[in-house]
Amino acid sequence: MARKLRREEDKTIGLVPTMGALHEGHLSLVREARRMCDVVVVSVFVNPAQFGPGEDFARYPRDLTNDTTKLSDYNVDYIFAPPVEEIYPKGFSTYVSVDGLSEPLEGAARPGHFRGVATVLTVLFNSIRPDFAFFGQKDAQQTLVVRRLVRDLAFDIEVVVLPTVREQSGLALSSRNAYLSAEDRRAAAVLYRALSQAREVYMEGERSPKRLAETVRAQIESEPRARLEYVGVADAETMEKLDRVHEDRPVLIALAAHFGGTRLIDNIILQPARPKSRATGRLASPGEG
Repeated sequence: MARKLRREEDKTIGLVPTMGALHEGHLSLVREARRMCDVVVVSVFVNPAQFGPGEDFARYPRDLTNDTTKLSDYNVDYIFAPPVEEIYPKGFSTYVSVDGLSEPLEGAARPGHFRGVATVLTVLFNSIRPDFAFFGQKDAQQTLVVRRLVRDLAFDIEVVVLPTVREQSGLALSSRNAYLSAEDRRAAAVLYRALSQAREVYMEGERSPKRLAETVRAQIESEPRARLEYVGVADAETMEKLDRVHEDRPVLIALAAHFGGTRLIDNIILQPARPKSRATGRLASPGEG
């Protein structure tokens, strides 16, 4: 339906892919899609291909009625909520892998996860043919995988990434936050405190990835309710593991941790300082060489 609108009326189409259980993070993407595009499509699909054995596919929160109610305030043109058999019909056997970017951090912790993400997005992109696709920075590694997918498979799509939306405590909004007890929700605020502390020591001049990671680890391990799964420091554009933080490259610090039976992820990107002008010592403006 969206493809017909584009062909006949030359309207720009924005896609916000979600797994439902919508929260303010998702809605921030919808608002931006509404601002940028003539037609807004929100997909709601809990994708079995990106869940591994023993993960929470069966209990992942699903409430399409509530999601539809939330979206009614944003003048969304289409909600695409297909059954599993529409995305993966009988005999489906073609999967998409993005090598390299998919392998460290979340890729190592959840083998096959990004193959499932890349596959379902390929189906959605081919079905809806959006001009823009909107994602949140909370899933930092996923955004890199999506950008590479779009580039390598020559999708005519602009990937738009918006900042992570957080609770007042700093906890990143996530559909999985619904699993948290009140005590675990309070405890989970330690994740952003840990990342913020790493940013502070980086701003003070720390350039050792090991020590940046240790800063995060120490803060999280000080919280008795937290169980850290991993913390990694990598190039924010290539996911390359770093021996030393480079002054001219953005750096990703990403983590996963458990609170009770709930697994949460978070990250920050450390941006390199703008270079100083050699002539004056002042900070160069973005257009200066």
